[in-house]
Amino acid sequence: MKFGIVVNEGPYQHQASDSAYLFAKAAIAGGHEVWRVFFYHDGVNNASKLTEPPQDDRHIVNRWAKLAEEHKVDLVVCVAAALRRGIKEENLAQGFRISGLGQLVEAGIKCDRLVTFGD
Repeated sequence: MKFGIVVNEGPYQHQASDSAYLFAKAAIAGGHEVWRVFFYHDGVNNASKLTEPPQDDRHIVNRWAKLAEEHKVDLVVCVAAALRRGIKEENLAQGFRISGLGQLVEAGIKCDRLVTFGD
């Protein structure tokens, strides 16, 4: 099965990002494909390379980037939501790209399931 994932919450303020990441890992381990993860609303904060959690904490941004690199997952950040929060191309972490809502619509069309995490 081909999955698309939408993340609507920031990485350290809500469980949504952790849950979405663990869902993606489990889906891939189960033989499914995660075709695209779309970061929307405060979820765009998952893509900031300025994130510096303490060493004993999980680095959610790096986890997403590693997942994208290892499994060719397309990590898309909503341009309008990103600009509202001061996130631009120059401060995107590796593996993420900025695009528009058309990428979310495309995920809804091309994937078998589109799963949303966060409010």
